[in-house]
Amino acid sequence: MKNLLSKEIIYQLLAEVPDPEIPVVNIIEMGMVRDVNLNSDGVEVFLCPTYTGCPAMDMIDTMVKEKLAENGFVNTVVTLVYKPAWTTDWMNAATKEKLRVFGIAPPVGKASSKKGMMNQEMVACPQCKSTNTQIKSMFGSTACKSLYTCTDCLEPFDYFKCI
Repeated sequence: MKNLLSKEIIYQLLAEVPDPEIPVVNIIEMGMVRDVNLNSDGVEVFLCPTYTGCPAMDMIDTMVKEKLAENGFVNTVVTLVYKPAWTTDWMNAATKEKLRVFGIAPPVGKASSKKGMMNQEMVACPQCKSTNTQIKSMFGSTACKSLYTCTDCLEPFDYFKCI
């Protein structure tokens, strides 16, 4: 029972670790935390990067270890997992709404369907909600985003690719 309780506490603490590139969401909301194991040596946190080669992973590793150490879990190992590959399908509606309010168009559709992967022309502007938008570059502020502009309000914005 103690292990389960400690695992719940660790998940609560990990929910306090923001995504360094999108500080309005945390690594739990992003679906990056795949599992947590407790053993006599400490804690192992299994993280799945949102994008292969994501430059934020070193910072997230450090932030996870610091957050857990601050709360008495001093022997923490962060293990990256790549299978199954991270997908935007792991984000829930509340997380996607946080992205939109922050100014990032959330992923459209499901990554598990071809329609979700090809539905980029239906990307809504996070500012005015118009779908009268155009892709400007396949890569935005980070590799997991594309750069769009809205032809109604004329604002540029990032779209979190449906992957």
